[in-house]
Amino acid sequence: MIPRYSRPEMARLWSDENRFATWLEVEIAATTVLAERGVVPKEALAAIRERARFDVQRIEEIEREVQHDVIAFVSCVAESVGPEGRFLHFGLTSSDVVDTALAILMRDAIDLVRTELVELMDAVRERALRHKHAAMIGRTHGVHAEPMTFGLKLALWHAELQRQLARLERARATIAHGKLSGAVGAFSHLPPEVEEAVCAKLGLVPAPVSSQILQRDRHAEFLAAAAILGGTLEKIATEIRGLARTEIREVEEPFLRGQTGSSAMPHKRNPIICERITGLARVVRGYAQMAMEDQALWGERDISHSSVERIVLPGATGLLHYMLRKMAGVLSGLRVYPERMRANLDLTGGLVFSHRVLLALVDRGLSREEAYRVVQDASMAAVDGGFPFGQALAQGGRFSQEELRGLLDYTPYLAHVDTIFARVGIPIRAEVTR
Repeated sequence: MIPRYSRPEMARLWSDENRFATWLEVEIAATTVLAERGVVPKEALAAIRERARFDVQRIEEIEREVQHDVIAFVSCVAESVGPEGRFLHFGLTSSDVVDTALAILMRDAIDLVRTELVELMDAVRERALRHKHAAMIGRTHGVHAEPMTFGLKLALWHAELQRQLARLERARATIAHGKLSGAVGAFSHLPPEVEEAVCAKLGLVPAPVSSQILQRDRHAEFLAAAAILGGTLEKIATEIRGLARTEIREVEEPFLRGQTGSSAMPHKRNPIICERITGLARVVRGYAQMAMEDQALWGERDISHSSVERIVLPGATGLLHYMLRKMAGVLSGLRVYPERMRANLDLTGGLVFSHRVLLALVDRGLSREEAYRVVQDASMAAVDGGFPFGQALAQGGRFSQEELRGLLDYTPYLAHVDTIFARVGIPIRAEVTR
């Protein structure tokens, strides 16, 4: 996590201070359960609870000597406790503490990401309602297709974000598992009941079976969900960038007073936030690949995954947290130009109604092939001659002027907007922009 793309809440969560504090939380929970079962003296538990402390610098100092971060941590805490410190880490292996604590950290990080995702969904929903009936041209292959509304585009994004929220919550449930099953998962020194009791105290579910570690398909599932969420943010960012192009200019990112777009061209208002989100989504996808490569480990565990996770887990959650907040800001402050949308809708002189005209001809008895040729010929004539589509159709003599006015009207294309909004789950209310 580099400061430029971090937010304080997430940075604090993944800090060394909080990581060691979470390790200590696991150690104390385990010691508490063992004291309740009579394995550890109650006096030792009281001393550990009262005096257990750690110092990050002291841990680092010990680690330089022993080359093992958990031993360094336990030794540092034991120093603060005194003789009773010998009961700390009783019957545990390093991964019992590290993986269980990591589950807590990831669970809490996912909760921070979830909060930002819900904020973005609120911003998208508000925009969708505001521009529910703002008519615009739909584009396929980058080319004008048929009329739609900007609200429908936003409703599509909202529905996708709903799926992302469901994926995130499933990943949270998969991650929120702990283990205290020992060096190879066989509960050699502590029984399964201790694991169950400790996990209950920590708000986790005990893994049904584990090796020395929790299996990394859990972490890969979260990173896959993170990558897919990043892909949705990139999709939204890419669309905003496209609609902000000078020749289209239907929307613009917020542009603050005093902001500059170029060191050389004062007129520039570039979509820099959306471009940044696009780039960061690529990083999150790369993290997912690394997590999948972490699944295959030797025997009951090696540590080839450990160095990767120290980067990708804080990195992915930190970037998503940042990207979601930035995208919510873009959507909340987005400049929308309905008049430009209407101008672009009319840009082709009515060609966007070709399908409607084709169906009208089929309804009159023409075969689909014949109707297609008639409409295509009129379309090409209008494009090549530089006159409106309606004029080309009128020259064919198949429609009256009144019929053409009915066919070349975008209103019927928007008849089902409310139905679509209801299917997405966005409440229907009076729109602001038409």
